Amino acid sequence: AAKISGVPNKTLAGIRAVDSVLSVKFPVELDENTHVIIEGYRAQHSRHRLPCKGGIRFSDEVDLQEVEALASLMTYKCAVVDVPFGGAKGGVKLNPKKFSPSQLERITRRYTMELCQKNFIGPGVDVPAPDVGTGPREMSWIMDTYRQFNPQDVNAAGCITGKPISQGGVRGRNEATGLGVYYGVREFLQYPEVQKMTGLTSEIAGKTVIVQGFGNVGYWAAKFFHTNGAKIIGVGEHDVSAYDPNGLDIEALFKHRAEKGSFRGFGTAEILLEPIQILERECDILIPAALERQIGLKNVKKINAKIIGEAANGPITPDAHDYLVAQGKVVIPDLLLNAGGVTVSYFEWLKNLSHVRFGRMSRKWEEAGKSRLLTLVEENAGRQLTPQERRAVIHGAEEHELVYSGLEDTMIGACEETRATAALKKTDFRTAALVNAIQKISTVTTQSGQMFL
Repeated sequence: AAKISGVPNKTLAGIRAVDSVLSVKFPVELDENTHVIIEGYRAQHSRHRLPCKGGIRFSDEVDLQEVEALASLMTYKCAVVDVPFGGAKGGVKLNPKKFSPSQLERITRRYTMELCQKNFIGPGVDVPAPDVGTGPREMSWIMDTYRQFNPQDVNAAGCITGKPISQGGVRGRNEATGLGVYYGVREFLQYPEVQKMTGLTSEIAGKTVIVQGFGNVGYWAAKFFHTNGAKIIGVGEHDVSAYDPNGLDIEALFKHRAEKGSFRGFGTAEILLEPIQILERECDILIPAALERQIGLKNVKKINAKIIGEAANGPITPDAHDYLVAQGKVVIPDLLLNAGGVTVSYFEWLKNLSHVRFGRMSRKWEEAGKSRLLTLVEENAGRQLTPQERRAVIHGAEEHELVYSGLEDTMIGACEETRATAALKKTDFRTAALVNAIQKISTVTTQSGQMFL
């Protein structure tokens, strides 16, 4: 992507480097007789736009290089969807399942304290979000800790996103990444060149879909595809996978796993004891929404999907990606397709800075205007609408509907830009998305004059 971007080498070198990294170790007392040393990291890849943005993950696999790599991906991801943030990423090296909630709270607050002391968090500096192993609960702890250190900061709620609604979160954030995946795949199906490569029609309805990973992203992606008429024939998890060529009921499967802790015993579904084999079943659309490096040279020749939409970060290795593209498969890259999360995080940050819920000031005014217009139409048409029909027509947008609308508009624009660059440069969609990102970052850094101060 860098080679064909037209950006000078000296600018590329500046974009490639990670701006700053925080590496900390601190002791945490688990009980009277036990304490552990916890390792934590935060990498800010690019501060060409502030604040930096990126999740915090709790995982045994966390190390400095992973955090730096994911921070750089965040920079490009924000640029692709025109979210005005730099890229960052954080991680704490632990398995959250091995700690009690009170122990996790102490670790999270201590990690946040380190971020506060080193100026690696703040609504105008660096705004983290949930990632693997973290969620709204941890985001609340982080925000509260930041508040203790910055009691005068009226925008303190904007120091982090992915919070519960009661703590300043935004409605629609939970399902944002999965909904963005749906919007992205839907858009690509509209393009004639994609239809020609895959032999598929433009409608989502009737398409067969396999989703690997049934966490937040995988569940919501499956739900939106299912709701819009697609047939979810396979769902993979870390222990087993469920497959049914006649289609799976997503809500029933979700409830079953919540009750039993596994897909085992679900209806007539075939249970695959080697869960990764679900990727090899034939389908129209494959959505890897679990972890990185799931499709590599060991299994790429067995992939039978026409479109592969990367809902996880880096689920396809570089060599496997090249093979899939050479075979004429459509690969929709992660930095475009799973950018729904950071897009709605941006909306949450805007909400926190404006201190007002989206739609609160305009919703009733909008409904009153529609109502007056409808009355005029009824008088001229000589027919009165029923109360239900009237309510449906004059309904003013609520917060989650405005968030969905903003996300849909963002994804449509970013997909169209990626498609145009792919056609212009005669390259695949991943390279095209990266070219767009590099060119946008280069424009900001060179026009501001900050690159070589």
